[in-house]
Amino acid sequence: MSLELDQLNIIEQFELLIAKEDKLEIKEFLDDQNISDVAELINEFPEYEAQIIANMAIHRAASVFKILDIAQQKDIVKELPSSKTAELLNELPADDRTDFLEELPKAAIRDLIKLLDPEERKITLAMLGYPEDSVGRLMTPDYVYVYAHNTVTEVFDTIRKFGKNSETIDVIYIIDQKGELVDDIRIRDVILAAPGKRVDEIIDGRIVSLNVHDDQEHANQVFKMNNRVALPVVDDNNILLGIVTIDDMLWVANEEFSEDMQKMGGTEALNEPYLDIPLFKLFKKRVGWLVILFIGEMLTATAMGYFQDEIAKAIVLALFVPLIISSGGNSGSQASTLIIQAMAVGEITITDWWRVLRREITSGMLLGTVLGIIGFIRVGVWHSIFPNIYGEHWMMIGFTVGFSLIGVVLWGTLSGSMLPIFLKRLGFDPAVSSAPFVATMVDVTGLIIYFSFAYLFLQGLLL
Repeated sequence: MSLELDQLNIIEQFELLIAKEDKLEIKEFLDDQNISDVAELINEFPEYEAQIIANMAIHRAASVFKILDIAQQKDIVKELPSSKTAELLNELPADDRTDFLEELPKAAIRDLIKLLDPEERKITLAMLGYPEDSVGRLMTPDYVYVYAHNTVTEVFDTIRKFGKNSETIDVIYIIDQKGELVDDIRIRDVILAAPGKRVDEIIDGRIVSLNVHDDQEHANQVFKMNNRVALPVVDDNNILLGIVTIDDMLWVANEEFSEDMQKMGGTEALNEPYLDIPLFKLFKKRVGWLVILFIGEMLTATAMGYFQDEIAKAIVLALFVPLIISSGGNSGSQASTLIIQAMAVGEITITDWWRVLRREITSGMLLGTVLGIIGFIRVGVWHSIFPNIYGEHWMMIGFTVGFSLIGVVLWGTLSGSMLPIFLKRLGFDPAVSSAPFVATMVDVTGLIIYFSFAYLFLQGLLL
């Protein structure tokens, strides 16, 4: 490649090569780039995404393909000729291929599976047969295994023979004659052992494994707690079926985080990039929750109507309604966000509900007291500046606002913290107890608390 071309950035280089239309030079250029840089080119030139993949060596094309967004993957497969698609799918690791296929319509899956080699087809069908979001969908059958009676020398011979096609050789798995998992051993321990030493003299018996039917979120927690780069996957009879690697878990964690963020924003999870999802589909994802929240806010209007006589007698009470209900909604949103996050990373479980409740009662009281004092001071300051606003009963109005804030913030905190745990106990995703949902729920109850304190302090005075 010319010196002039080397001095340009990758995007400028690619533009020049496209203009020259030299396929051989384009192929050499693409094969020389880092995988991430090629992915950047595809993002920058979506009109050439299929050509970029088609002009790369197949093993590098597969490496690029598996890190692209699902929408890009779909577009590429649509544009590639069948022969190239077959090469690409057969080259992909089994777990990445399954991740891609499970996002497609059933008819498309059937058509693409026909392009696979018999052995790859068998593996893919087996993985697709496991429940969605299970470890079985993530695992790869490409790993290195040995037997307990093998020597270190024999282990290295096995690695040389089968390691090239393995997902990782950082960990070697030990099985018995029935295929049952015995243990695993890090490659470091094998390297440091004497050549004639047997495997069963090296292993420590501290095996950690995943069941093929385990939830992916559970698998993520196991990885986090055990500091492993890969974990074996077994069936109910402890037969070794495959392995799951840390890079798969990183993708799962990213997807779970994205889904939770979308749900916490009051919308259904998007399975496509925002700019690629059809407008009507985006509308359907958002309208359901908006309608639910709107109906919830209608209850707020109903509650306001129930207290209209009190508001008519003391118009001043209406001035503090936004202050009261927003404080309750904010405290509830804070609590729900903290609890959902803590549950997502495994810091708390359903069994911790009593500990959470006690902490949030204390927190709610402290937070409510701070806001209540500020609310009382606000009434007092405004009265000193504008004596006619609240009249002679300004202190009672201040007590009403102050104690209402304590009650509403406490209730919002308890609702926001307990609702995610309650939903988890019922088998629902805690993320649906989103900030908008909690805020809407607290709005209604906040009005009841507010006017209850108004009756307590102002009955016989303004009411």
